Amino acid sequence: MKKIFSLFNQVKQQAGFTMTELLIVIGILGILAVAVLAAINPIEQINRGRDTGSRSDTEQLISAIDRYYAFNGYYPWQTGASDVGNVALAWVHFEDTTLTDSGGTCKLGEKLGTATTVGCTGSDELKQSFIERVSAATYNYIYIYNNGAQGSSTYACYAPKSNAFVQEVKGRLDPDNDGTYDNYPADYPYSDAIGNTAQCGASGNCVCIP
Repeated sequence: MKKIFSLFNQVKQQAGFTMTELLIVIGILGILAVAVLAAINPIEQINRGRDTGSRSDTEQLISAIDRYYAFNGYYPWQTGASDVGNVALAWVHFEDTTLTDSGGTCKLGEKLGTATTVGCTGSDELKQSFIERVSAATYNYIYIYNNGAQGSSTYACYAPKSNAFVQEVKGRLDPDNDGTYDNYPADYPYSDAIGNTAQCGASGNCVCIP
């Protein structure tokens, strides 16, 4: 019987871990956890998700402006098709309180959504929930621009928050990687969307749609 207990104790001792071994395993797991977190970079992933949301919102805004123009024959910042002197739209964020049509009465958000100001007509191109979301003080502003020349595009731009989107813009503006940002259309808001650290983030370059 004593031999059996002695043999059992030997097996039990051999099957267990010493404190040193446990500390080594815990240390290795800690190193692996840090390596995984460094590879995943949760802050970068969160910022990338926000940038993706901003891109989706800018695309919705551009589509709404295009539909408004196609249906009415003039842009929402104009008062009508005869308002030919106000085709251009200077760089301004979408929910700026000064962003009204050239008549100074109707806000763009109201004309694209559901107008509440007397004398304004909403087109219902944008849902009220969209306008409220992009109007929030914590939202990453969307800037819009059109140089007014015939055939020019309307641009909607925002400051990238993730390194992935910063590098994407850099690669688009400087495809030959010579350090000069010179690859953009003639109607692009280059003086506002390039080198503008006040409104386009630390990189200075906004993501612009289209």
